[in-house]
Amino acid sequence: MSLYHSVTIGSLTLEGNIFLAPVAGYSDRAFRSICVEQGADFTYTELISSEALVRHGVKAGTLLRRADNEDRYSIQLFGADPEVMYKAAALLSPYRPAVVDINAGCPVPKVVKTGAGSALMRNPLLLGRIVAAAVRSSQDHLEGAAVTVKLRSGWDGTSVNYYECARIAADSGAALVSIHARTREQGYGGKSDWSHIGDLVSRVKVPVAGSGDLFSPEDAERMLRETGCAAVMFARGAMGNPFIFSGTRSLLLTGSYTVPETAERLKTGFRQLLLLSQDLGERIACREMRKQFCAYTRGIPGGAPLRNRLVHAETLEAYRELLAQYGGLTI
Repeated sequence: MSLYHSVTIGSLTLEGNIFLAPVAGYSDRAFRSICVEQGADFTYTELISSEALVRHGVKAGTLLRRADNEDRYSIQLFGADPEVMYKAAALLSPYRPAVVDINAGCPVPKVVKTGAGSALMRNPLLLGRIVAAAVRSSQDHLEGAAVTVKLRSGWDGTSVNYYECARIAADSGAALVSIHARTREQGYGGKSDWSHIGDLVSRVKVPVAGSGDLFSPEDAERMLRETGCAAVMFARGAMGNPFIFSGTRSLLLTGSYTVPETAERLKTGFRQLLLLSQDLGERIACREMRKQFCAYTRGIPGGAPLRNRLVHAETLEAYRELLAQYGGLTI
């Protein structure tokens, strides 16, 4: 069987197994649109508070909307109250997500202190009730959209309980479990332990998606081969490099891939800026894209001085002029 293959999540079948993970502050619909253009088989919104959604509803509208080229996508929710999760999932009906993903892996303190994110791994039974609530809500309001869960390996090195959490989530109705193979204590440091992914694949009854230390097509190929996971989820490795999706697909299918030229990288970044400006307006989009362009220009010749100027750009025209001065790009 080819390492590149279809994935079934509940009643949903995806043609490929190369996913964009939910990444706070990055996986907005503009970036997801670019990733779809570049070959991502499935995409996730950044994490959205179930409490905020229930209290304020439409204020999260921009985060919830799908990109024009996203035929199917997942909305990720976080929270620690099953009843609130039920209500929040019901509010997703106008957006028609194919999947509702429950975040049980975010290590950020402001999420963890609410009892959500990776804090749920300290209370697997509560995680199960939250998943079950989302499943009921999906059946009642979302035409049975699949519910999935994103985990970490555990809270810390003394409580590596990914299997217990995954088993309870699956028994509660989760149709897929994804695992970032680090503990909450590790944050994004140290090295992810892919043996946890392989172990979960061999023991849990639903498909497993793997995440952690995926920064190249070669990394994705190795994870698929070594762990047997059903899919890979690019997170930080896709920042400023949406080409990692087409590169990975090419590597898995043909054994090779082409690295994009600098001009293509910068033009793609500017296209992302244009899409973002449609959602946020020009000024806010220009400020938000500074961090993205820091990633797009990483490793290119003359990238440092270009970054130093781009981080001060506040209009689309300023971006155009700077990119035109760099190598004579016409945008």
